[in-house]
Amino acid sequence: MIDILWNFASFIIALGILVAVHEYGHFWVARRCGVKVEKFSIGFGKSIWRKMGKDGTEYSLSMIPLGGYVKMLDSRVDEVPEDQKQYAFDQKALWKRSAIVGAGPAFNFVFAIFAYWLVFLIGIPAVKPVVGEVIPNSIAAQSGIERGMQFQSIDGVRTLDWESVNMGLISHIGDDVMTVTLTPVDGVGYEEVKTLDIREWNFNPETESAMRALGFSPFTPEITPVLVNVSEDGAGARAGLLAGDKFVRVNGALVEDWQQIVEAIRQSPNKVVALEIERNGVVLPIVLEPDSKKISKDKVIGFAGIAPKVAEWPQSYRFELKYGVFESIEKAFDKTGQIISLTISMLKKLVVGDVGLDNLSGPISIAKGAGATADYGIVYFLGFLALISVNLGIINLVPLPMLDGGHLLFFAIEAVTRRPVPEKVQEMGYRVGGAIIFSLMALAIFNDFTRL
Repeated sequence: MIDILWNFASFIIALGILVAVHEYGHFWVARRCGVKVEKFSIGFGKSIWRKMGKDGTEYSLSMIPLGGYVKMLDSRVDEVPEDQKQYAFDQKALWKRSAIVGAGPAFNFVFAIFAYWLVFLIGIPAVKPVVGEVIPNSIAAQSGIERGMQFQSIDGVRTLDWESVNMGLISHIGDDVMTVTLTPVDGVGYEEVKTLDIREWNFNPETESAMRALGFSPFTPEITPVLVNVSEDGAGARAGLLAGDKFVRVNGALVEDWQQIVEAIRQSPNKVVALEIERNGVVLPIVLEPDSKKISKDKVIGFAGIAPKVAEWPQSYRFELKYGVFESIEKAFDKTGQIISLTISMLKKLVVGDVGLDNLSGPISIAKGAGATADYGIVYFLGFLALISVNLGIINLVPLPMLDGGHLLFFAIEAVTRRPVPEKVQEMGYRVGGAIIFSLMALAIFNDFTRL
């Protein structure tokens, strides 16, 4: 229950910030274009707080925290006195109307740059992207990727850490090939370029990572089958496991590494797993019945709420992504550009069917992401805000009526035909666009519930 409340609170804070940034973009440019703004609202529905500003704008916080709006004087909507028409949105030049509409997404991109600038200025702990396990006969193995190699770039884009590697891999969903550059094992001063044939790459983000689907995993320090933590309300505690217990056998087989325990538990949701553990020099039998967790429509895994002893990371693998004031600006622009490129690429692949609609995520998934990153600290939360801000900006530029991109599409048509798009056509467009948007929202929410 506490986790749910924390996720919800983090989600409201994140969404409030991003909506405020987006709507402030419309508001700020509208004011500078001479448009009268009647109301600036964060949220929809009944106001829970409001204040009339000296500028004549009503500022409001509303009950439903799933968006916001800026209400401008508009003679198409209300009767406007003749002496006030010069302040109406619809009476402004086409370029001014376009600037006002485009300012919302633009401010989202500017905010992302600012957030990433703070991230790089504060610094974020990272580890070098060194390859750990490589599964035999996998795509990675067939391309020549070996344990100990370090990623340097993917299709020319630098990969300093595992986050950038993951982004680079995901951007190639639906492609035929992918080119990666790596430093060989103990290689000094030279790099190897590998071309991966990914036509048979079956990647389901609900059940596994992009790396695992390609057949490799990141290097991690040695994990020994000795428990350091047992959750009080988990299956491990109910079975009698304690911190310090060492696994000896699982289902009759000698335990060689921690992965054996993981696989046995994952494959046995609500089923008995026979264990032998060593405690204070005495070998004891333990009967464990893992809890179940649904991770996709047709896949359920077991989990036990236990954690093993992990060795310290080698100091040579650890570093901090931190730069000076001015270098952080450059890095922030680069990072935002990468996120924009990845998001546009994924939207294209969603449209053509290379990425399934079951990959859409809604507010529940976003809330979980907000809560998880807030748990890790302000730097991670800022990175999450930047990512969602870019996504919000791009989605709003999609040329569907009801979105900013739809308005810009009508303005583009107006620029070509020299007259506004007829109101009946616009109204029909809003209906069709609204139906598409609400259908996608419903599907995203449904996907969220299937992942619970």
